[in-house]
Amino acid sequence: MKVLDLRCGNDHRFEGWFDSEDDFLSQDRRGLVTCPVCADDQMTRLPSAPRLNVANLRSEPEPAAAPDVQTAMQTQWMRAVRHLMDQTEDVGERFPEEARRIHYGEIEQRGIRGQATREAADALREEGIEVFTVPVPPALKGPIQ
Repeated sequence: MKVLDLRCGNDHRFEGWFDSEDDFLSQDRRGLVTCPVCADDQMTRLPSAPRLNVANLRSEPEPAAAPDVQTAMQTQWMRAVRHLMDQTEDVGERFPEEARRIHYGEIEQRGIRGQATREAADALREEGIEVFTVPVPPALKGPIQ
């Protein structure tokens, strides 16, 4: 198993796990290696230290390195989006209609999410219906492994 430190064109950093160097190169050439945050497929390999088991050579364990601020923020963002998705019902393209039905008391109030054009979202806001846009990373749109 080969673990690579990668960075997408939008400067999101993450690890990729591959069977081998050739496996990474093959997937990268075919555009299959994508950023879990923004789905960009332009990857840069970052330098990474080999993982060696040298615990028996040290007298005292070294403290774990603190994650960098960007990685910590990406992690928090992904958790927040996952939480939002877990707590809402996906109504898809019916979002404007469902939001109106909830707002006007035609159906029971519940948390929903879905798609709306900018014009439809603006019309909902003009009616006093709270709407906000959350970009959902492609990695969260399908099953999470």
